Order: sequence, then C-alpha cells, then structure tokens
Amino acid sequence: MNTQHLLVSTAGTITTLTLNRPEKRNALSLPLMLELTDALHAVAASDARGVILAANGPVFSAGHNFADMAGATEAQALELFRVCTAMMDALQSLPQPVVAKVHALATAAGCQLVASCDLAVAADTAGFAIPGGKGGLFCHTPLVAIARNIGRKRALEMALTGDVIDAATAAQWGLINACVPLDQLDATTLDLIARASRGSALSKQLGKQGFYRQVGLEQDDAYASAVALMASAAMTPDAQEGMQAFLQKRHAHYTQKAVIRDSAAD
Repeated sequence: MNTQHLLVSTAGTITTLTLNRPEKRNALSLPLMLELTDALHAVAASDARGVILAANGPVFSAGHNFADMAGATEAQALELFRVCTAMMDALQSLPQPVVAKVHALATAAGCQLVASCDLAVAADTAGFAIPGGKGGLFCHTPLVAIARNIGRKRALEMALTGDVIDAATAAQWGLINACVPLDQLDATTLDLIARASRGSALSKQLGKQGFYRQVGLEQDDAYASAVALMASAAMTPDAQEGMQAFLQKRHAHYTQKAVIRDSAAD
C-alpha cells in the first residue's frame, strides 16, 4: 500500500508497521493516524499471522500533533480524538497479535499507542510518560489505555506528575512485557511475536477478541462471556484437530484462517 508517514514491510508471516516521521518525533498527526488505521485494516484482511509496531528516529512517538489542536474548534478537537480512538481500537480488534517495539521515548498518545498494543518490548533506552499533568492539557485519553495496563495508583502517578518512567520500571509495572538492551530489541521482539502468533489463526483471533470483551467485566459476567465463547470455539475444526492431535500424539495441522467481520454489523 502507498503510505506517506508509515513504512509497511512483511517478512514471512509477520508484518511490520513503522512510524516514519522522525523529523516530527513521530507525532500522531491526523494524516498519520488515518494512514495507520487504514494500514491496520489492510493487515487484518491479509495472511499475516502477527504484527510489529515500530518507529524510526530519536523518539518512538511524541503523542498528538499540537499543530492539529492549537486554535481548533471543539468539534475539530472532538473529531481528532475520535480518529485517535478508532486507531487504538483497530489495534485491539485486529485478529493478529500486535507487539510494540519501542526503542525510545513514548509520550502522551504515543504511550497510549504502546499501551493499546497486545504486547510490548522496549529497549533500555526507552522511556514512557503522559506529561499533560504538568502542563495545560491533562492526558485524559491516554490514561484510559494506560490504566488498563498498570492499575490506578501507578497510572495516576504517571498522569498527575507527568514524569518519565524508564523501561525497566515500565516492565515492572506491567506497561510492557520486557526491557532489554537496545542491541537485543529486534531479536526479542521477533521471538515474542513468533511465539504469540503460533497455533491456529482462528483460535488466536477468538482468544484476543474474547480477552478484550471480558477483561473489563465483573467476574460473573466475564465467566459467562468466556464460557459461551469457549464452548462455541471448541466446536471449530481447528480446536477439534488440536484435541485429536494431542490424543493421537502427533503434530496438529491447523487450517482455519481468521474471520474478518463487518464492524458495522457487530
């Protein structure tokens, strides 16, 4: 696909989407967000089994582009944040697992972008912040994603202080899966996405969708959702193949692909 602010590459079954506005610190301008959302929809319909979200330049992403907001009307600001939310939602509705590969600072909506990915690996050169708390515009929308990763007290510490936390702290708090030396970032990310994308593509899709559906529910409702999903999923050919392979002590052969549904019909 033709992109201006994004690089798209595929190696084997893994597609990498790379933010490529280093001169603008990969700020999430309206054109970039629309481009990334379109790219995610394209990957969803492809044969890719996993996705890596990366960035070029000295900053992973500085968050929203203030030039889009300075002097904007409330209606224009509302549309901007709706586009941003649709982009974040696209990451989690993607049938494939997504790993953020973070080499440098991710702030505000850039930190939200990392938190919205299914998994994340960061180099020890990376940092994370939602700095609105020490400025004039609180990071309301980034806090939604971040609080669902690290819990209330730590999320509010990040939001109220605006301080940068290093990658080791981000791993300890649960914002990312691992902090590694910069020279190990590529290999660690590839290893994680390879392990996260193995098995049945359809099973992976159902698992990811089921997780996001139940994770915010009360326990009784979460079990009701998961029980219904697991019962129906157990009837799929790939699930039956996995059971038979286990019982027969042989390698399973999965054939079912992820199913892309029209979101307007859901």
